[in-house]
Amino acid sequence: MVGNWWANQYNLQSLMKKILTELVLTVVLIVAVWFGLSQVDWMKLFKIKQTTQNTEEKIGDLFWKMMQNSETEMTSDSIVTPVDSILTRICKANSIDRQKIKLHLLRKDDINAFALPGNHLVIYSGLITTCGNEAELYGVIGHELAHMEKNHVMNKLVKEIGLSVLISMSTGNGNSEAIKSAIQQISSSAYDRKLETEADFTAVDYLEKAGIDPEPFANFLYRLADESMNLPSQIYWISSHPESKERAEKIIERIKGKSFLKAAKMDSLRFERLKEMVKKGS
Repeated sequence: MVGNWWANQYNLQSLMKKILTELVLTVVLIVAVWFGLSQVDWMKLFKIKQTTQNTEEKIGDLFWKMMQNSETEMTSDSIVTPVDSILTRICKANSIDRQKIKLHLLRKDDINAFALPGNHLVIYSGLITTCGNEAELYGVIGHELAHMEKNHVMNKLVKEIGLSVLISMSTGNGNSEAIKSAIQQISSSAYDRKLETEADFTAVDYLEKAGIDPEPFANFLYRLADESMNLPSQIYWISSHPESKERAEKIIERIKGKSFLKAAKMDSLRFERLKEMVKKGS
């Protein structure tokens, strides 16, 4: 009996050791597989990122081509160069590749600016002439750049139109009415409040790094919120960005206690000349 008992104990211990060994080996195998998979660049392997970028660029080019055929573009150096210098200053200060941004200035009285897929930045003449100073225009451009950099543009289109429809457009199978509807969505309807706040705060960060006072941007929101009560059909930028006064207050709170250099007189004169050129149609 004693011999059997010791034999049973020995067998039990051997079984436990075997189970423990197998458990350890299983855990090691799982960790090894997980580590190995984590080292794989799946985005690169399946070319997902590149495919997404190509689709976005095709959609953006398609949208812009349709707009270009129906709108009047301002191409005079006296107008394009000053606006381009504003865009370039923001990009340079924030390590944004300026070459990827496609700037388009359209002659249209609507007070509007918006980003299209594929890093197309569209600004209407009405917005430029409505800005009281250069810093206000810096703020609007910074805001739209933030929408691009944070990938808000495609996220909005996918949510409201659907990925399958967008892919269809990028392959040339989208009809003109669907494309026009998509352009309308992106140019005159709001992003959700969370994305607008993120774009505002990111724009403030951009301006700070570029040495531009963000307070005029907040003032721009305040002023247009009041003016939009009289001109709701023309002020698309403000009507498509709700709770403008609340947004302005958040910007002021964010920069509270910070000091910024005031705009130089030369900056003011340069911006007034730009507005005059836009109004004259040069």
